[in-house]
Amino acid sequence: MGRAFEYRRAAKEKRWDKMSKLFPKLGKAITMAAKEGGPDPDMNAALRTAIKNAKAQNMPKDNIEAAIKRASSKDAEAYAEIVYEGKGPHGVLVVVECATDNPTRTIANVKSYFNKVGGGLVPTGSLDFLFNRKAVFEFKKPEDFDLEELELDLIDAGLDEIEVIEDRVYVYGDYKYFGSLSEALEKKGIDVEKANLQRIPVQPVEFTEEQLVDIEKLLDKIEDDDDIQQVFTNIA
Repeated sequence: MGRAFEYRRAAKEKRWDKMSKLFPKLGKAITMAAKEGGPDPDMNAALRTAIKNAKAQNMPKDNIEAAIKRASSKDAEAYAEIVYEGKGPHGVLVVVECATDNPTRTIANVKSYFNKVGGGLVPTGSLDFLFNRKAVFEFKKPEDFDLEELELDLIDAGLDEIEVIEDRVYVYGDYKYFGSLSEALEKKGIDVEKANLQRIPVQPVEFTEEQLVDIEKLLDKIEDDDDIQQVFTNIA
């Protein structure tokens, strides 16, 4: 899982780094978390995570505070979380997670992105068995890092696997244990830099460089949409 996940993570971050709309997407995630669980990060694990993810992307403090305040505003938009699934160029499988205040607009846009490259959407749920939904946490390896001790401490919280790649540590668990794993890592004093829910392909597929060029064009188009929060593929 490690190298494949690392490739997807690096490729995704490379695209996100180029996106001028990154902060609004991060702000939307913060607003949604605050609206659902309250504006106090100390009492809202989802909000703490959203804020950490925003800080990891150098989102200004003022932007973060403004996003939290929007959640309690009378004019706050109600976002619907929707998942679309599709097949793109060369048969690549794509799962698109959206947060939108206008589902009609969003579905029309997503359909057009796939149609323009000869692909198309499939019924929601069709690809569920081809992806494992995981809670993923990333942090810098501490100097006194003890892998076995961390594994023992996190097993009861829902740990599946711990992976160490150079100076980075990745903690994986089933998506339903996101909260318990997050709390367990906090109790150990670990400064988690990034945390989110990932969809990891069960059988990653190798594509040629030429095929990846076509696929990246679709992914770039999708991720440039304001309503899209995350995109996952079965690229190896």
